[in-house]
Amino acid sequence: MAYLSGAGSADFADLKARARVTDGNLSVHLRKLEDAGYVRVEKKFQNRKPLTIAHLSGKGREAWISYLDRMRALLGGA
Repeated sequence: MAYLSGAGSADFADLKARARVTDGNLSVHLRKLEDAGYVRVEKKFQNRKPLTIAHLSGKGREAWISYLDRMRALLGGA
């Protein structure tokens, strides 16, 4: 979510590298975020290879901002 909040969207390989997680771990996380409506997952082919792109949704952006606000409040407004 942190990366997507700045990038807006990213492909699976980029997210995997930035999060330093396994394929399976990232797949599970993306599925949960998609089920919650926080990301939209687009699957297509590029040069005959599968390409998965995650897009941050409006609901996801709102949830991320709300999360950051709660963390700031817990840290005393830091």
